[in-house]
Amino acid sequence: MHPKALLDHAAALLRAVLAFEQAADAVVSAHFRRERALGARDRHALAETVYAVLRRRLFYQHLCAGAGGVPERRLAIVGWHGDARTLEAALDHGERAWWAKAQAARDAGDGGAGGALPDKLRHNLPDWLAGALHKQLDAATFRALTDALLAPAPLDLRVNTLKARRDAVQLALQPHGIDARPTPWSPWGLRIDGRPAIQSLAAFRDGWFEVQDEGSQLLALLVDAKRGEMVADFCAGAGGKTLALGAAMRNTGRLYAFDTAGHRLHELKARVARAGLSNVHTVQIARERDDRIARLAGKLDRVLVDAPCSGLGTLRRNPDLKWRQSPQAIAQMRQRQEAILASAARLLKPGGRLVYATCSLLAVENEQVTRAFEGAHPSFEALPAQAALAAAHVERAAELVEGPYLKLWPHRHGTDGFFAAAWRRVG
Repeated sequence: MHPKALLDHAAALLRAVLAFEQAADAVVSAHFRRERALGARDRHALAETVYAVLRRRLFYQHLCAGAGGVPERRLAIVGWHGDARTLEAALDHGERAWWAKAQAARDAGDGGAGGALPDKLRHNLPDWLAGALHKQLDAATFRALTDALLAPAPLDLRVNTLKARRDAVQLALQPHGIDARPTPWSPWGLRIDGRPAIQSLAAFRDGWFEVQDEGSQLLALLVDAKRGEMVADFCAGAGGKTLALGAAMRNTGRLYAFDTAGHRLHELKARVARAGLSNVHTVQIARERDDRIARLAGKLDRVLVDAPCSGLGTLRRNPDLKWRQSPQAIAQMRQRQEAILASAARLLKPGGRLVYATCSLLAVENEQVTRAFEGAHPSFEALPAQAALAAAHVERAAELVEGPYLKLWPHRHGTDGFFAAAWRRVG
């Protein structure tokens, strides 16, 4: 595509994304479906440019302030992640002069002021989120975390141990120029830099692995589902943890995947078939207290509640969330989280394990929810995450916990941000 037309696409796409009416990935995907003439390299450049702007939106808007012209076009230039020669060819004379100065300021990291950036332009977080994190973290940890959130996440794979060993998957990827290394903690994981087209590989089509962040794998390991048990993934979503639990159960027992979204459960069925699982039973429910759940009360060995949450632990992958979420939405989310957790707890039989998890960084969705649950449910005793992970053969489990909880941080662990608490039903 002609460079000028490609830059026009970038500006139009940013205009749609920055309206924040939909998730960024949905907007980008819809744009690519409409614009069939875009090649793979063009699509990659556009998507990476959009995500670069979302990560550093405040800083890039600062660089563009007072520059004139179409704001989204200026942002696209500052955040450009395609071929540099393509960008050069797309600019007019005035834009080239402005871009030379803006690029120098961007790369120096000082916004053109010749000194350190104000905190807001450095961390690129909305005030309410920066304030919430400052209350939880000391200054050094806050800076380390926010710096990590500005970088793209690596690509993690979970090896399907029903079909392959981790070293076999490593070898299968090598002929395609993909260097995969074992993840630091999950015994199922491999990590890849970049974004190779792994879904076109025979090993993927044959169900040898799935894309899954190491943090999600550790949640499944915390559940520690066993052969022959009755287990539920209470908020199955896309089903990544369902597949991990099914493999851990060695395709035995009965594994329920509950969700309110029928289309997600329908898509999960294809993933279940590719993984070679026959013990997964998808169940669409209307609400957390659906009658189909009530029939299983007191019968299950293990239940995972990967609760709907703000998703702020995934900002490396979904940077639009920091601009789309609000304190009001999170307060409403907490009410739903407490209701879902209370309903899921009814499924456990005595001795059964309950795990509550989020991909949030905020105490209001994490520790505060768990404390409220414990206060209302004395028949559940806390299960220290370190002991549970060690029993599931996770090495160096002590590095993954804070107090009784599993707490994963992008700057410490290289994973998305995750929180999990576990309990055992004693009565």
